[in-house]
Amino acid sequence: MTDEDFMRHAIALSRRGMEGGAGGPFGAVVVLEGRVVAEGWNQVTSTNDPTAHAEIVAIRRACTALGRFDLRGATVFTSCEPCPMCLAGLYWSRCDRVVYANDREQAAGIGFDDAFLYAEIPKPIAHRSLPMQRLLGAEALEVFAEWAAKPDRVAY
Repeated sequence: MTDEDFMRHAIALSRRGMEGGAGGPFGAVVVLEGRVVAEGWNQVTSTNDPTAHAEIVAIRRACTALGRFDLRGATVFTSCEPCPMCLAGLYWSRCDRVVYANDREQAAGIGFDDAFLYAEIPKPIAHRSLPMQRLLGAEALEVFAEWAAKPDRVAY
């Protein structure tokens, strides 16, 4: 199969999920060694999970199917440029490549505008619109020290 075939698959998932009432018009597939190992489509409204974006669903399913917590060697095909959350998930997954169809401006045009998030992320914590407070840092740091000394920890 070609990149175009995999992208058509992601687009078909976006349509199927949308028409089925699962959520917004977004689909994604994870491809490894020329085969689809997982599919995802937006399920935010049907699962009441704000993190159930197509890419995140596909990443979770792919890692479960592969029995590992990374997607090294994989390409993720997604029907739209990933939002900041999904982009972070893709980086964390260590996938090799992302291919997308619609871009963020097109998504904004139908009500999925992530410009606010892109503007918030680089701000200093005190200047973000979501109030954040640091509390019990020293106590939490003890757990970090224990992790650093843990001989059987799994690095990721």
